[in-house]
Amino acid sequence: MKKVERSEILPLGEYETIRERFRARIIQEKKARRAQISDILSATFENHDTALLQVQEMLRTERITSEDGVAHEIETYNELVPGDSELSITLFVEIPEKEKRDEMLVRLEGLEKHVALVVDGEASPALGKRIGETAGRTTAVHYLKFALSDKARAAILSQKAKVDLRVDHPAHEAHASLGPESIRSLAGDLK
Repeated sequence: MKKVERSEILPLGEYETIRERFRARIIQEKKARRAQISDILSATFENHDTALLQVQEMLRTERITSEDGVAHEIETYNELVPGDSELSITLFVEIPEKEKRDEMLVRLEGLEKHVALVVDGEASPALGKRIGETAGRTTAVHYLKFALSDKARAAILSQKAKVDLRVDHPAHEAHASLGPESIRSLAGDLK
């Protein structure tokens, strides 16, 4: 999949003129790309367009205009873009109450090692990193990728596969089955 390139980034003023339409389109597309894994875990499958939106929004929010700053944001969010025969997610631990969230983040230490994408029974373990490193706990946001076998890739491309996101952490086990619209969207990423 194509990474975000500098030539795609609009200056802040130009971005403002298309922002509403662009954000609305990506937010609509993200609906099929989101999976609620459990009451505390969700994931969004990322691609070029979701990363491009993140770059543009960070530049806008932080009012970044320097070339070094723009390059840094592109590099950061290009980590979300999957490579060939890969899918990627941003995994969120979503617990509104700070005390409960902090307690669960300790219990979920090593969460990123317990996530897999399962395609027709074949598990692809998550590869990647979490945001921030704190010993003895996990973090609330993880960028993870799944390297797919040729068989798993072909199954998703056929749009007939059974696809699940699975978490098998000792402190929290859950899974989410992806629907046809989600699988169709992922197949588009793999073309």
